[in-house]
Amino acid sequence: MALSCMRCPAGAAARRAAAPPLSPTAAVSFARCGFGRSAAGGGCWRIQAVAPQGVKAPMDANVKNAVTPTTPPKVENGSPSEITLDEFEDLSGLSKNDDSTVSITVVGASGDLAKKKIFPALFALYYEDCLPKACHFTIFGYARSKMTDAELRNMVSKTLTCRIDKRENCSEKMDEFLKRCFYHSGQYDSEEHFIDLDKKLKQHEGSRVSNRLFYLSIPPNIFLDVVKCASKSASSVNGWTRVIVEKPFGRDSESSAALTRGLKQYLVEDQIFRIDHYLGKELVENLSVLRFSNLVFEPLWSRQYIRNVQLIFSEDFGTEGRGGYFDSYGIIRDIMQNHLLQILALFAMETPISLEAEDIRNEKVCAMLQQQL
Repeated sequence: MALSCMRCPAGAAARRAAAPPLSPTAAVSFARCGFGRSAAGGGCWRIQAVAPQGVKAPMDANVKNAVTPTTPPKVENGSPSEITLDEFEDLSGLSKNDDSTVSITVVGASGDLAKKKIFPALFALYYEDCLPKACHFTIFGYARSKMTDAELRNMVSKTLTCRIDKRENCSEKMDEFLKRCFYHSGQYDSEEHFIDLDKKLKQHEGSRVSNRLFYLSIPPNIFLDVVKCASKSASSVNGWTRVIVEKPFGRDSESSAALTRGLKQYLVEDQIFRIDHYLGKELVENLSVLRFSNLVFEPLWSRQYIRNVQLIFSEDFGTEGRGGYFDSYGIIRDIMQNHLLQILALFAMETPISLEAEDIRNEKVCAMLQQQL
């Protein structure tokens, strides 16, 4: 379902579900590992892909249709623009002059994902000088929990680490980063609360051109409520507005397509970034380098030399406050359908023609269409 790490054309999941499997196929089996469980209830999952003998089947018309991007419609809210590879090289490029600013709003800031992944990742970008210089960026946390700016900073500070190097004083960088973090409490479906958020954002943006990024670290069932309120009440009037949508992107292909249609009532495709945070892990990121840049492994990475591949997902902790989420979506849908299938796609896909998001996505779709689940 969620095969794109950044952006994907609408309806790809539905087309993939309807497309017939290609030949030869690869058999994929799912199994719950009996080892690696902790007293807290943790465990691990495994995907095993067995490669068949034979030659690679050519791309047929169904696959070509599945990987052909669609042209997004125009909307009034926000300021969509073409996204180039250069913008992903360095986030400081998002604010190239002294007259613009970037505001990042983490929606669901009190949740587990925000605390463990999003804020530490933003700090890592700041530590590496990949965020706009001077005072041209702020980070706002938005959630239903009642919290002050100081309480948010205290919560975030407990998860920040200097994982990169020690060339600068880590504590000073942390203090500078935390001073840029603020909090606003509100309901996810309240336009009035998002109007209040807009007022706070404008106070920090001043007279500069405002560019706004909303990171939706929330369950999919409230995506549309947040996007509707943010688009109508807190979008930028003189810069761009973009939304990052976390997995799972719906429960199945039908709900995923319905969610895409709902998002496009308020945004165009170039404003929507669908991601799986698991792809940000160093080990996962290094898969592409290991596969396509390693002179030893690259010529051997084929079914002639690899008998099977096992992907093992192991955790040493339990649900830890995520019980409501797992009761609704389930551990299999959360882990297998997203994290593990993404890794399987990286293992099985052919070499993309470029490192552009669409080209990588297209090869992932081709790889998934050739699997027999």
